Amino acid sequence: MKFYIIVASQDHVEAGVEKGFAQAGHGKKTNLDKLKKDDWIIYYSSKDKYENGKAYQKFTAAGQVTDDEPYQVKVNEDFQPWRRNIRFYEVNALEIRPLLDNLHFIKNKDKWGMYLMSGFFEINEADFKRISEPMLIHKKV
Repeated sequence: MKFYIIVASQDHVEAGVEKGFAQAGHGKKTNLDKLKKDDWIIYYSSKDKYENGKAYQKFTAAGQVTDDEPYQVKVNEDFQPWRRNIRFYEVNALEIRPLLDNLHFIKNKDKWGMYLMSGFFEINEADFKRISEPMLIHKKV
């Protein structure tokens, strides 16, 4: 089992949680291929809305992959993103700033935002637990 962070605006995260899917990198398949069934994801939202959003800077969703491979959907003629099915758990959004000193994937605490810019990356289990344990309401990892 592996652990990943996906970065997306809060409004996009909410749409995925409501429909039970994860999407990354503006619908590209590449990163979603890395996910295996039962892997965990945590969404981080740097802003509240994709367009003209305000700073949000919170971990906003957590769940586990339930399928075996990415699938493509047709949103419209110009947008056909790849997705993964996710079992999302009830969470409280969690601000990142109080956690910065204790997250191993952030090496330079003064430039912590640059570690999230890739939009999709694996983290170790210790960092996953530091983030998920205060977030998850009814589920223990």
